[in-house]
Amino acid sequence: MKKYILFDHDGVLVDTEPWYFKSAERALAEAGFTLDKDQYLRDMARGSGSWVQAKAAGIDGRTLSRVREARNDYYQEYLRTEAIEIDGVVDTLAELSAHVRMAIVTTAKQADFDIIHAKRQIRQFMDFVIVREDYELAKPHPEPYLAGLKRFGAASKETLVVEDSARGLASAVAAGIDCAVVHNEFTKDNDFSRASYRIRSLSELKDILQLS
Repeated sequence: MKKYILFDHDGVLVDTEPWYFKSAERALAEAGFTLDKDQYLRDMARGSGSWVQAKAAGIDGRTLSRVREARNDYYQEYLRTEAIEIDGVVDTLAELSAHVRMAIVTTAKQADFDIIHAKRQIRQFMDFVIVREDYELAKPHPEPYLAGLKRFGAASKETLVVEDSARGLASAVAAGIDCAVVHNEFTKDNDFSRASYRIRSLSELKDILQLS
């Protein structure tokens, strides 16, 4: 039986991924470059950053540094002003918290995470949060989820990862942890063939955990 859940964050607990793309798209447009969404998604699925296309097009490092700062500002603007809630998340976490211990393992930066959760009710259900500054190698490397196992003192067989992206799934698989992939319209075309479970919403976790 699963005793622990390690949740990805963006696209699983909050609907932020479209806004991360939009912030990069907006910043690059100001530098005269059009970001191709389909290629962006393919790059992100492999664990590459937002700037692969721009670098390939010859945009120099100084310009990219300026673009990155603008992207970060735009993203935080969206986090403060746009609706990023996912229906049913808080209710599901409240129900699950009576049966399993939970934590977040995310590629989000601490500053962005703090903005997102300043007035939301998700953090209260988590034993801990691991953000991007807490590990060296990002997903799809297994380090983030291995760090989650270590913090819990949990075995991989006791743990379930919940993800929405191919790179997150790859990280969980590499860490030897079963992974449930929840539907996200933004990442729906990723390759999820190695997922242990496919679900439409987090409410289905109760069935996976045999709580219903």
